[in-house]
Amino acid sequence: MYHFISGYTAKVAGTEEGITEPKTTFSACFGAPFMPLHPIIYAEMLGKKMSESKVNVWLVNTGWSGGGYGVGARIKLKHTRSMISAALKGELNDVDYQNHPIFGLHMPKTCPEIPTEILNPKNTWTDKAAYDTKANELAREFRVNFEPFNSDANEKILEAAPKVIVEG
Repeated sequence: MYHFISGYTAKVAGTEEGITEPKTTFSACFGAPFMPLHPIIYAEMLGKKMSESKVNVWLVNTGWSGGGYGVGARIKLKHTRSMISAALKGELNDVDYQNHPIFGLHMPKTCPEIPTEILNPKNTWTDKAAYDTKANELAREFRVNFEPFNSDANEKILEAAPKVIVEG
């Protein structure tokens, strides 16, 4: 629910006027201007429906991979389609997962038709230290963005916040 409430995306050149490089942006529930109720209410409704229906929810990286702006590239559309197809077909239900140390997300170690290095974003970056720096910057942005919701969110939602890892 944390990620749903956060509504993280990026403005990218070519899709947003005046944008020359990707810029982090958040829109609660991925549609804040159209939500008349508090985002926590929508998150609780979604959580209830998920629980009642016993469904898996997948967060798919359809954005950037392989390095920061000017180094990496957008994830190939065919890879996005393959990941979504595998999730819908249940092909990710019984694979091994690894936990992302900062974002706490469970990443499949294998997925049909997908190079394994794509499944863990750090593996696509040549400069692993740059990845760690960027991931920690993004984690901080998530946490700052979520501050207005902290007092209304339950403990389970708050526990899903990204963890900033101090190196050294």
